Amino acid sequence: MTKAPVVDPRRTLTLRDVSEASGVSEMTVSRVLRNRGDVSDSTRERVLEAARALGYVPNKIAGALASQRVNLVGVVIPSLSNMVFPEVLAGVSDTLEDTGLQPVVGVTNYSPEREESVIYEMLSWRPSGMIVAGLEHTDASRAMLAQAGIPIVEIMDIDGEAVDSAVGISHRRAGRQMAEAIIAAGYRRIAFCGTMMPYDHRARKRLEGFEEALAKAGLSLADREYYSGGSALLKGREMTEAVLKRTPDVDFLYYSNDMIGAGGLLWCLEKGIDVPGKIGLAGFNGVELLDGLPRRLATMDACRLEIGRRAAEIIAGKHEGVIGGEVIELTPTLQKGDTIRS
Repeated sequence: MTKAPVVDPRRTLTLRDVSEASGVSEMTVSRVLRNRGDVSDSTRERVLEAARALGYVPNKIAGALASQRVNLVGVVIPSLSNMVFPEVLAGVSDTLEDTGLQPVVGVTNYSPEREESVIYEMLSWRPSGMIVAGLEHTDASRAMLAQAGIPIVEIMDIDGEAVDSAVGISHRRAGRQMAEAIIAAGYRRIAFCGTMMPYDHRARKRLEGFEEALAKAGLSLADREYYSGGSALLKGREMTEAVLKRTPDVDFLYYSNDMIGAGGLLWCLEKGIDVPGKIGLAGFNGVELLDGLPRRLATMDACRLEIGRRAAEIIAGKHEGVIGGEVIELTPTLQKGDTIRS
């Protein structure tokens, strides 16, 4: 594996940097990156590996405009199929409306490799800034973001090391807070139902915090159920039925998000189960869907709209404070609803 030389992150990477790292001429590097010319497979691989390790991204803007930035802000999110990220995008769009900057969205489907490709393509158009969901990326993605020379804001999460700035909540703290509320209400046989594990790092961190609080109280999860795929009411119903058939003495179900939690609540009510007397339930995100349920599911507001706004303020230079390297932690609100005993 090519070891990337130390490069000043304030300086834009050039073909010469890749040439020196790979040991071939700048012309050869150009041919490889443009996928043109007769270049051996071994040389091509060496050049691509060097470029990836450096975080070099070719500039797709030609001619006299090549040294300029365009008025685009890349926004990289894992999904548009749930109700979480559209609200984040609304916050970004509203804040950028009078700035001349235009958000452009890329979706990764929770795939690190797909994220790397989206970041590469977006940076090749030399945007004015990047907003990226999460703190976990491939080494190549981190290198590209670190060398981009533009404001980078990672959103949704602050439990980790940011490339530049970060805006979000502590998911570990959110998990601990929910567990403490459940324990205080007298529940002891607690199970977990989670989606997109381990690809959803934020759900994983909430579970880690949740289990830390259980352990502090001398408890552990009585059961757990996972599945890979998008969040859905039907999955919530299926997972709830599976856990309660397997471990019938469970008295609380903690879901990784509100969508599957809502499915679980509907299943319990259909079966005539006393909620929250016999079984308590809680989700996460505080989505508007919960307003239409027969009972209000306990949840936590993930500050989605505010996260989008604050991230866009940093990109647009509206935020008063440190420029770059700033971490803004927002505080979610626990809403007990009707599914945790008073």
